[in-house]
Amino acid sequence: MPVRKTPDKTLGESLRDHGLSRRGFLKFCAATASMMALPPSMVPVIAAALEAARRPSVIWLSFQECTGCTESLTRSHAPTLEDLILNIISLDYHHTLQAAAGEAAEEARFQAMAANKGEYLVIVDGSIPGPDSNPGFSTVAGHSNYDILIETVEHAAAVIAVGTCAAFGGLPQANPNPTGARSVMDLVKDKPIINVSGCPPIPMAITGVLAHYLTFGRLPELDAYRRPLAFFGQSIHDRCYRRPFYDRGLFAESFDDEGAKLGWCLYRLGCKGPSTYNACATMKWNEGTSWPIESGHPCLGCSEPSFWDAGGFYEPLSVPITATSGAILAAGALGAVVGGAATLLAKKETKTVVAHRQPVTVEELEEKL
Repeated sequence: MPVRKTPDKTLGESLRDHGLSRRGFLKFCAATASMMALPPSMVPVIAAALEAARRPSVIWLSFQECTGCTESLTRSHAPTLEDLILNIISLDYHHTLQAAAGEAAEEARFQAMAANKGEYLVIVDGSIPGPDSNPGFSTVAGHSNYDILIETVEHAAAVIAVGTCAAFGGLPQANPNPTGARSVMDLVKDKPIINVSGCPPIPMAITGVLAHYLTFGRLPELDAYRRPLAFFGQSIHDRCYRRPFYDRGLFAESFDDEGAKLGWCLYRLGCKGPSTYNACATMKWNEGTSWPIESGHPCLGCSEPSFWDAGGFYEPLSVPITATSGAILAAGALGAVVGGAATLLAKKETKTVVAHRQPVTVEELEEKL
């Protein structure tokens, strides 16, 4: 059987062949360092490593999923999807993005596995009906998701579970879990696994993991849920620009009250930011344009295990989170005192806030109250 080996050119050579200048390459390395939360001093190290790195073969398996994770990846801008699949990795199999179909598509997977034995990466999105479930719940080319997963990861160097469905079971595993959905780490026990959770995950978190692997030849440091600490090391709450309003007891009580219009904390509207770890607040979405809380919607906690069954999306967490800057007064009492005075300020400042699309800050409140 003919096999297709990953191209022998290094990543640096491939990028130059496609017209990327040295200056452009260094800018890419700087963006990569920033994306992986590394200091500027690491840019030369990344540049040297990527210059010599070979493009890894990547096999992307899609199981019980909605294609949202792939949609997210197509929105990546550092690097772009084109740079990623044409210059940085060799994407040898992907249901949605590949041109091949049917037997030709499956042959591409087999060829990539044979030619890059022990070296290829497997990316999985979507949960998998377990071996004790009906295999007919989800099949590809007449084979169950479980059989395809086990067959493909056997000689893989590492496995990346992209999205909450692959990482933790996600929506398919939500009660009553009719398909017996399982996560990748539930089923694969003998391979390095990294979870890039989120529904969908931030695209730069996906590409950042790949860049780290290319640079250092290993997976990044992980948290207890096998997520990269560079992206999942802090809670949404601690990074949120609305955090000062929480510390002051200033909460939106409905989606159309004055507090909501002024950008106050969404904790009482069900925000799960205090118990959710992700980089949404700093990396944002759509080339850094916005993210759910900035758009006025509470965090749903989508990067956490079992978030679909964790209670109502618009029900507040049962235990308030203490401010890291020190003890604060009871949120309700403080909200009543400061909130009453702030309402007067809110009416006065509404035109300015709307015109500049910016919330009133705590510092402004302190100056004017």
